[in-house]
Amino acid sequence: MDAHTSPDLIKVVVLLAAGVVAVPLFRRLGLGSVLGYLAAGLLIGPFGLAVFSDAEHVLQVAELGVVMFLFVIGLEMQPSRLWDLRREIFGLGLAQVLAGGALLTGLGMLAGLSPAVAFVAAMGFVMTSTATVMQALEERGELLTRRGQRIVSILLLEDLAIVPLLALVAALAPAPAGAPPGSRWLTVGVALAAIVGLVAVSRWLLNPMFRVLARSRAREVMTAAALLVVLGAALAMQWGGLSMAMGAFAAGVMLSESSFRHQLEADIEPFRGILLGLFFISVGMSLDLGLVLADWPTILAAAAACMAVKAFGVYVVARLARAGRREAIVRAGLMAQGGEFAFVLYGAAAGQGVIDAPANAVLSAAVVVSIALTPLVMLALRYLLPAAAAPSMDGVESVEDAGEIGGTVLVIGFGRFGQVASQALLARGIDIATIDSDTDMIRAAATFGFKVYYGDGTRLDVLRASGAEHASAILVCVDRKEATERIVELVKQEFPLVPVLARAYDRQHAIALIKANVDYQIRETLESAIVFSIAALQQLGVSEEEAREVCREVRRRDAERLALQVAGDSSGARDLILSNNRMTPTPLTRPRRGGEALSAETAQALGGQASQDAR
Repeated sequence: MDAHTSPDLIKVVVLLAAGVVAVPLFRRLGLGSVLGYLAAGLLIGPFGLAVFSDAEHVLQVAELGVVMFLFVIGLEMQPSRLWDLRREIFGLGLAQVLAGGALLTGLGMLAGLSPAVAFVAAMGFVMTSTATVMQALEERGELLTRRGQRIVSILLLEDLAIVPLLALVAALAPAPAGAPPGSRWLTVGVALAAIVGLVAVSRWLLNPMFRVLARSRAREVMTAAALLVVLGAALAMQWGGLSMAMGAFAAGVMLSESSFRHQLEADIEPFRGILLGLFFISVGMSLDLGLVLADWPTILAAAAACMAVKAFGVYVVARLARAGRREAIVRAGLMAQGGEFAFVLYGAAAGQGVIDAPANAVLSAAVVVSIALTPLVMLALRYLLPAAAAPSMDGVESVEDAGEIGGTVLVIGFGRFGQVASQALLARGIDIATIDSDTDMIRAAATFGFKVYYGDGTRLDVLRASGAEHASAILVCVDRKEATERIVELVKQEFPLVPVLARAYDRQHAIALIKANVDYQIRETLESAIVFSIAALQQLGVSEEEAREVCREVRRRDAERLALQVAGDSSGARDLILSNNRMTPTPLTRPRRGGEALSAETAQALGGQASQDAR
């Protein structure tokens, strides 16, 4: 070895090589990237090849990955969206934490632990590994689905729960000798001051700062500022005696309404991914094989029992919340493990004398084992509950592989709606670029001569590679409301001059798109239902011209009602519906097959159809 070769550089190379080799291998075997990172850490850690002798030091650095991960989650959670999810967060999430905490505390007491130790051990295990679950949801393509959003809501409540739990640990701790009587209240006051200070800085200082930096047009300065915000918020919370991850999440939420949100997310993403992988590697390193081998029956039994009891609690809460059996089982398997915050909680409890060092070591090892077992549990569920096979990419070209594809119009989503919407453009000779995430549909389109690229339109890098910035218009034709809203928001933030036309699922979705400043939206069933009603009227003997006139009136009233609802005048919209129900439309000659006109009651019913606001 060259005398000038740095040992630290060798360690960095080994660390990167372990991840680069292990993760693709484990994903190829269907075991997931998390287990690959854990195995890599175990291999090169102090209890494997001993390339690294101090796993704790690596873990401290790697915790920044969790910090940045929660900052990105916070950026996705605007206060309005958090309010929309309030029932899932504070209802479903709180129910799961309380049920799991009660069951696991009872299990600990049955195992002979004191109530205080059993409570701390239980609440540490209740907090699910956000990194593990989010990674699994992302790999399964369920992050933006309703099922995924419910799980994210529960994770948010669990992450928020670290604050009162740390306060409870401080309350359970024996008061140190000579400590002033009000020292605990002082600690709580400092924590509250840190939260208030973070909110104030995020609300009144950060946006002006980013506006000034944006004018400098120095991309590297914006990246440095993004890192400064994340680490500064984390440090402020740590100084206040709270969780670093909680500070990063709060900063993300405060910046979620900022016009710089997507730029911040893009700047943080590379660091988040690398450090999150490093976190899992360091968790693998921290698994003390000596302790596990010496006391493996206890640790394995503790991990298995806690996972089984927690999974039971998750399943029961999910079923009580009217989740389907399959969804409840998958959620239970996915959220059965302990989480990253368990190390924070156990460390705080050990530092304050609530639990002793051996108990801390055993509990931490049980959490690591549970995280390592989660990919295997999900693999078992995949065979026990077979789902649709993962899409094969054979014969499918992705946007990332093709590079800049470009086109006068970008069409996102090439299902039934997108195919019909594209036909007039193609007939007019307009050049279109089309992306979709359904590989089967892409292959089917290719058999008819359509070139569709594989790409997720909710990702900013995919939109850029698809030529969104230079498109004359973007047609959002996907069939999921959450994905449509995400795409519209991204495009309006990053490419504000490009017109966006979007497919709406229902009336409420149309209102949300209008408020997001979409240039045009249409409910996917509105026009087809109106054409259907014209045919129905004609079958009843109404002339085509008069049937179309009736439906024009239906459209007009629908547009008036929609405008009132967008403006927030729900009472005006309701009055309009009631007046429509009472009003006889302008008399029209409506001959029936027998020659008699349609009754006024029928005309009123046609006008009053507006009460179906969910369409």
